[in-house]
Amino acid sequence: MNLDEQKAIWQAVERRAKIKGWDFSEIEGKWQDGDDLLPWDFAALVQQYRHDDQHLLDMDTGGGEFLLSLGHPFERTAATEGWAPNTALCSERLLPLGIDFREMRDPKAMPFADASFDLVLNRHGAYDAAELWRVLKPGGIFLTQQVGAENDRELVTRLLPDAEPPFPEQQLEIQLARFREAGFEILEKDEAYRPIRFYDTAALIWFTKVIEWEFTGFSVDRCFPQLVKTEAEIKEKGAVCGSIHRYYFAARKSSEK
Repeated sequence: MNLDEQKAIWQAVERRAKIKGWDFSEIEGKWQDGDDLLPWDFAALVQQYRHDDQHLLDMDTGGGEFLLSLGHPFERTAATEGWAPNTALCSERLLPLGIDFREMRDPKAMPFADASFDLVLNRHGAYDAAELWRVLKPGGIFLTQQVGAENDRELVTRLLPDAEPPFPEQQLEIQLARFREAGFEILEKDEAYRPIRFYDTAALIWFTKVIEWEFTGFSVDRCFPQLVKTEAEIKEKGAVCGSIHRYYFAARKSSEK
């Protein structure tokens, strides 16, 4: 296969790269996501804090897949999402169940009354500490797992050498300081880096188009020389590697600031 033929194949992958909900089955078996290697299990953490009598909110719920896996009573469940393809999916999937789903694009303007929730979950979404204080009941808990500022940096700079981190303040200690300043008590926390591997260049291209906020400016045409080098490395070593950056914390709203 010559380079022009290879570019055409990769451009076809680029054009069809789309995601519905948070479904990566398109590249199943062609990559390894380090989320499975984290020293904590976020779903298990949620269940430690969750009780059926609580009013629960899942922020940036994606397609609701994780939320529905929790088994929380629908009548005490709310969810938000701001990405248009997923808001449509959530309206179809969650509203008929009786879940209070609302579109939300600005985490500083949550569409809920004061002191609405006992537990607010946020898995890889945006949030605002002051607004969370407002919507949580006294003693309510915010539990989040976040993608850190250094996530996938080796892969990003492999393809886009001059790219800057898109969210430089996504560091655990920076976020904890903001929550303490807002009046929260930090109950627990942890941070980890784990490997992410791609065994197929086309899978990496699909990933970059889906995670476009990390790989800003990527295109097969622009990054073709780097992709050719990546293909050669995969053929030689079997994979190209990077690292994911994750952290989590649980914060409780004190009865007084």
